[in-house]
Amino acid sequence: MRMGFSPLTAGLDYPTAFDLAAELGLLLEIAYDQHEMDPRLPSARELAEMGRVAGVGFTLHLPFVDLNSASLVPLAWKSSLERTKTALEFGHTIGAACAVMHTGQVPLRIEIALKYARFRLAEALAALQPSPIPIALENTRLSEADLLEGVDELKSLLADHPAYGFCLDVGHGQIELGPGGYKRYYQALSDRLIHWHLHDNQGQQDEHLVVGEGTVDWAWVRGKLQGFSGTAALEVQGGVEGVRRSVAILRGETPE
Repeated sequence: MRMGFSPLTAGLDYPTAFDLAAELGLLLEIAYDQHEMDPRLPSARELAEMGRVAGVGFTLHLPFVDLNSASLVPLAWKSSLERTKTALEFGHTIGAACAVMHTGQVPLRIEIALKYARFRLAEALAALQPSPIPIALENTRLSEADLLEGVDELKSLLADHPAYGFCLDVGHGQIELGPGGYKRYYQALSDRLIHWHLHDNQGQQDEHLVVGEGTVDWAWVRGKLQGFSGTAALEVQGGVEGVRRSVAILRGETPE
């Protein structure tokens, strides 16, 4: 298993993030939204070269800010698709091992809206294939506006789109389904799992706490990560020390 962390969530600039990743043998999960909003950041080619020099690889988080691949509004849907395609090319250029994708929202919770939102999401997923890098669909149910609800709906979507993998976000699973909810996602979708998002919380909101500071069962997570052939990204706050402590716990070097 290749582990990494998100510099954006940790609050680290790229020079600091690359140094830390090289020291600890980690990947960096690049947030494409950050590159859209800040033109001062390195281009894809520049980032790829920085990774080559530092010996650091990447995963990619596809854009989700003001983006909705299940949008009922044609112009918004088209924009979301174009931005996602551009991000995938960015990921291909930096050599990202995989890209994480959110599955959209539909604030209008009536049956006809839900029906069309599912149709639009399916259209988007079809249009994104073949993808230059593997795409993992993330469990993102944090509010009633999020389109997919529960394990079965995500499992059904993945069954209809076999080119996609699964990203298990343990923090999201706990918020949506209660203590240990991420275990239910794992039991149902481990055969499609290619990437993990790792962060802690108290089960009420998406806090992105350092590993061990919330109520996630990290002993269980460590056990599942052993022998896992894919990738994982820490999405923890706390700067350099937050990443260090999280890595140490996941490697069994520091007790929780």
